[in-house]
Amino acid sequence: MLTILNAVKRVLVGRPFRNDRLSHTLLPKRIALPIFASDALSSVAYAPDEILLTLALAGVSAVSISPLVGLAVMVVLLTVVASYRQNVHAYPSGGGDYEIANVNLGKFAGLTVAAALLVDYVLTVAVSMSSAAAYLTTAIPALHGEQAAIATVGVIILALVNLRGIKEAGNVFAVPTYIFMVSILGMTLVGIFQAVTGNLGQAPSAAFTIVPQEGFDQGLVGLAGGFLLLRAFSSGAAALTGVEAISNGVPNFKKPKSKNAATTLLLLGAIASAMLAGIIYLANATKVHIVMDPAKEFLLNGQPVPEDYIQNPVISQIAQTIFGAGSIPFYIVVAATGVILVFASNTAFNGFPVLGSILAQDGYLPRQLRTRGDRLAFSNGVLALAAGALVLIISFNADVTKLIQLYIVGVFISFTMSQLGMVRHWGRELKLARDKAVRRRILKSRTINGLGFGMTALVLTIVLITKFEQGAWIALLAMFVLFLIMWSIRAHYDNVAKELAVDEDSSPRALPTRVHAVLLVSHVRKPVLRALAYARASRPSRLDAIIVDIDHEETAHTVESWDKLDIPVPLTVLASPYRETVTPILDYVKNMKSESPRDLIVVYIPEYVVGKWWEQLVHNQTALRIKARLHFEPGVMVASVPWQLKSSEEAKALQDTQ
Repeated sequence: MLTILNAVKRVLVGRPFRNDRLSHTLLPKRIALPIFASDALSSVAYAPDEILLTLALAGVSAVSISPLVGLAVMVVLLTVVASYRQNVHAYPSGGGDYEIANVNLGKFAGLTVAAALLVDYVLTVAVSMSSAAAYLTTAIPALHGEQAAIATVGVIILALVNLRGIKEAGNVFAVPTYIFMVSILGMTLVGIFQAVTGNLGQAPSAAFTIVPQEGFDQGLVGLAGGFLLLRAFSSGAAALTGVEAISNGVPNFKKPKSKNAATTLLLLGAIASAMLAGIIYLANATKVHIVMDPAKEFLLNGQPVPEDYIQNPVISQIAQTIFGAGSIPFYIVVAATGVILVFASNTAFNGFPVLGSILAQDGYLPRQLRTRGDRLAFSNGVLALAAGALVLIISFNADVTKLIQLYIVGVFISFTMSQLGMVRHWGRELKLARDKAVRRRILKSRTINGLGFGMTALVLTIVLITKFEQGAWIALLAMFVLFLIMWSIRAHYDNVAKELAVDEDSSPRALPTRVHAVLLVSHVRKPVLRALAYARASRPSRLDAIIVDIDHEETAHTVESWDKLDIPVPLTVLASPYRETVTPILDYVKNMKSESPRDLIVVYIPEYVVGKWWEQLVHNQTALRIKARLHFEPGVMVASVPWQLKSSEEAKALQDTQ
């Protein structure tokens, strides 16, 4: 079974890489951009949808101001990009927001940021993959209703790709990401040309009348209207997710790492802003209308829309308007958008494992997350992220609108705290700097990060106010629980370190008074005789053999065989009136320990080494239970003496030939 699993692993993951191959996994800018920026770039596929969906609650007139909301989002996006360019120069180690907050604001703030980022990475995969499933159903309507299953398969495939290694994943993702950028920007240029020449048509949903929700009959007026406007802005702020991934992935860039990361951030900001502006402009120009519930909120000539109406995403409707439904450019745009949304999840698959490794090094997560797998990727982190995303996708049935309400809180918590940390960082640097040119550079960086802090703090406040009841509280609760778990893990590791620290009582000169060996016997067979030989070879102060009397006839036969071989070790029979095996052995060992507390007791247990998985089910089960119980007894050691069955030799020979 192990051989089969190993063969499957090699097919899926590939042959393991040596440690010296790690330098070959570093990324040039042309590959780093699609890997680390695909999340932020792909946000144009759902951020405009969320803006229009929210504004639609107040009717058609409210939807018309979507360009102003998009402009506000772009201003925040460019400000955050400028701020993070300072971050990557100051902290190129890959700790990103966590390291900045931890160093400048303290462990409590650092762990808060870490919890927020981990939750946000999981949500990134869930939201992006669910949105990709929605676009796939646009191209293939027959799949409508299967979004959760499609998203689940997508997460599994993406996890397998990342288990093969970061550079291999980058080579897979680079071309589709560039196709997406070219297709969206190209569609924008064609749409603008059609608008200028008067040939731009109207979207398929332009003829629908939107029924405002109760309280918004007059549009965006009053306190409720202002609140809805802020809510639309906070939904559109999803376009900023993924910006922080580059600061977390600086170690993966080729040298000069900081400069290449900063350049990639600049490219990300320029391209994402252009794409977001183009989509929102074209959505407004073609009068794209989308609502939460088309059956209740859409009217066509005063009547509800047909029951079989399927609401397509914004980009899909724009592509249909500009290029025509069923045309090759239409399918290119829709396919590229769906693919980039799948690949956007890859940003999280690069950020989450790296952050998990750093947290594990600091003792806040299990140490298994520290190590790289066969392909030099942090495999355990990849698997943990995939598992978390699958739970969310299945729980929310891949509903993007529901998932996105949980989404933005975490990333803006990390944005805000990292920018505050950078302000403090530059403040310390300024006190130490004497050169005027250096002081000017530091003042410029502090001003940029200060502006970033003010703006992200404002957006965070808006997000918390407008999205708390819509589901943001779930994300906050998850962050709080994760914070407590990580704090508890660190406390556990600290306590274990104190407990295991070498002191006077644990000096290597402190030896046990005597060594008392105990051999467990069930039948007089070769494995027992081998264990007996090993026990005698260790020359203990005393050696006893014991057998538990479960079946009187078998016990009598074993004692007879023992005496017949004239073995110079006494065999003690332990009574077991309730036919238990483990309890009599434990009682025997405890009595020995109470009589001689300073003695070391070594229990020798014969075990079979098998080659087939089902053989393990019928052998060694009693031995496992005995070992599990004895491990809790102080001053007691367990020595397993293996006996290789023929099937184990065959399995080893088969493995050696591969």
